[in-house]
Amino acid sequence: MRERVLVCLSILMLWTSLVWAQEKKPVQLSDLSKIVTVSDPEIIPDGKHVLFVKSFIDSTKEDGFSYKSQLIMMDIQNPQEFKILNSPATNLSNYAVSPDGKNLAFSREWEGKPQIWILPLDGGEAQVLTSEKNGASGPVWSPDGKKILYSIAVPLWAIEGDPSWPNPRPGREYGDEPNYPAIKEGLVKDESKPNMDGDVNELRAWLAKNASKNDPRVIDRLNFLGERGLSTDIDFRHLVVIDLNTKKSESLTSGYRSFGSAAWSPDGSYILASSVEGNGHPDDIEDSNIYKINLSDKSVSVFLQQENYRLGGPTFSPDGKFVLVSGQDTEDRVFNQSLIGTVKADGSGLKWFTEELDRRVGGAKWSDDSKSIFFSGPNEGGITLYQADVSNGEISKIITGPVGINSFDVHGDQLVYAKTEVANPSEMYVASLDGKNEKVLTDYNSTWLADRWVSVPSAHHFEQDGFGVDYWVMPPFGLKDGAKHPTVLEMHGGPTAMWGPGESSMWHEFQVLAGRGYGVVYANPRGSGGYGKTFQKGNYQDWGDGPAKDVLTALDKAAAEYKWIDEEQLVLTGGSYAGYLTAWIVGHDHRFKAALAQRGVYDLTFFMGEGNAWRLVPYYFGYPWEDGIKELMDYNSPQSYVQNIQTPLMIFHGDNDLRTGVRQSELLYKSLKIMGKPVEYIRYPNEGHELSRSGAVHRRLDRIGRIVEFFERYVTHPN
Repeated sequence: MRERVLVCLSILMLWTSLVWAQEKKPVQLSDLSKIVTVSDPEIIPDGKHVLFVKSFIDSTKEDGFSYKSQLIMMDIQNPQEFKILNSPATNLSNYAVSPDGKNLAFSREWEGKPQIWILPLDGGEAQVLTSEKNGASGPVWSPDGKKILYSIAVPLWAIEGDPSWPNPRPGREYGDEPNYPAIKEGLVKDESKPNMDGDVNELRAWLAKNASKNDPRVIDRLNFLGERGLSTDIDFRHLVVIDLNTKKSESLTSGYRSFGSAAWSPDGSYILASSVEGNGHPDDIEDSNIYKINLSDKSVSVFLQQENYRLGGPTFSPDGKFVLVSGQDTEDRVFNQSLIGTVKADGSGLKWFTEELDRRVGGAKWSDDSKSIFFSGPNEGGITLYQADVSNGEISKIITGPVGINSFDVHGDQLVYAKTEVANPSEMYVASLDGKNEKVLTDYNSTWLADRWVSVPSAHHFEQDGFGVDYWVMPPFGLKDGAKHPTVLEMHGGPTAMWGPGESSMWHEFQVLAGRGYGVVYANPRGSGGYGKTFQKGNYQDWGDGPAKDVLTALDKAAAEYKWIDEEQLVLTGGSYAGYLTAWIVGHDHRFKAALAQRGVYDLTFFMGEGNAWRLVPYYFGYPWEDGIKELMDYNSPQSYVQNIQTPLMIFHGDNDLRTGVRQSELLYKSLKIMGKPVEYIRYPNEGHELSRSGAVHRRLDRIGRIVEFFERYVTHPN
């Protein structure tokens, strides 16, 4: 009788779970506003609590959505006990815990500029500490907790003396016109005589006064494009230390060079920071060294340098014997992987650990016993957490696979980390240092995901032209035996980006498309990151043919294996470099019912002159005035094949996107329109290149909605 009851109960439970599963609805477009991300964990010295940032979208405003973040302090063993350290209306950044764990230093706006604040962690109000004219950021506590080091921005015009590089304005000399910004700030006397009808000196003074009002903008630098507007001015980052008892601050560095990633020595007598020699213009410098800055006399000397290397990120080991450093060989900058290594405390004995690993890694942190270094990096569709043994350089994978370890901290025998996985885009976890005994600390997304159906990708691999290509296939919602479903080929940008189940930026878009009844296929073609230098260099002087072959082969293989893929109803999209690849493919292949090119590059010569990412052109192809390069660039430009495009095409671009340049999309759209091709052009006001990731929420929603609506014009779904 007992066995019959158990069988009946099992059947009932199975039936109930099936009904419950059937009642789940797919991820909705509006669910974007429900997604919470966690990041930047820091275990405070007592080992019992962790601080982390909770980022979310506030949808309670009457006029729409807004991004918010809060700093949370949570009991690791009892995560239901937590404390919110700031209101959503007061965002803070760059936080650091004092050595005794009692206070928090962070950056927050005060009277229009970011300043350093101090907050007692046991209760009390935050107090502003600095009042720097151009703002302050990046607080770093001294080992004894009595001082804080921070960074300020100093504009070029505010620095005494002349730069060591020649005046970039042809025929001009330094000091041949009044320094009106410095005059306005009271740094120099106004002895100018501006006169449009005067001699050349008076005319120059009059012209300089106009330029000081940015009317007109005088451009004399190479990297004059920012993300959303012109970047004509140059600032240098300098270091300042403030005594918490006296509240007196003292500048440690000066001149025409920047200092960053600073760290205190264990005895607090000097600072290590990355910088460059001040002999060249900042736009022309790619290498950096690590310098030692003595607090007693502010002397600056080289601590570590290596020719043709960019060095930075110095961090002393807890026992003070070694310094962790990061680096990269800049002779093949775009393809060489990043490095992590150590030197002795005197700067000798540099040893790299990650050369054989052949991955672009970062975020390195010491273990408390100084025997290990933890770091992470993209790896074959996930973001892997690694551990390096300092004594022998042996590297092991702590957490790997189809997940993403986006940020982490180690303390004692505890590892706390933010993780992305298919089932949940972001939660905070704790585990032992070997990655075992994992326990989830937060449930920000698991609550609303409880009644959502989530499409789970299947991983696949193939070999082609000497490259091993990974790709994934996501089934559509409502899949039934014998039914055929439209399928979208999604492609990533970069071109050195990497997608996979551990990558968080596309989680929502992929799930929305799958929830709308689309199969989703995505791949990491040659040129992607996460597979080593040789693979990453696989698209050198070949942005079109090779990568297109890889993603189309992935689609062909997926269609051959998954009979639910309707090969007569394929659609295509991608952004940035993948916007380029979308236009390239539809100029060469006519299988797609519709395609959508987002914020792409379509003419490479034009791109070199317009986008702030223009260095991709010489890195991958060369300069157009070099022998044979213009022909190579023309061959690799989708605009060269615009007359062959038959696929209905929608084009997205942000009005203020200067990374790829909005004129790229205007050229493609106008060309297709002139020829009477089926094309539609969408321009997003006030948006730059990061629209899909950090743009205004209502525009991010509109973007995905338009993707779905456009594809729906050309496909049908099974009943």
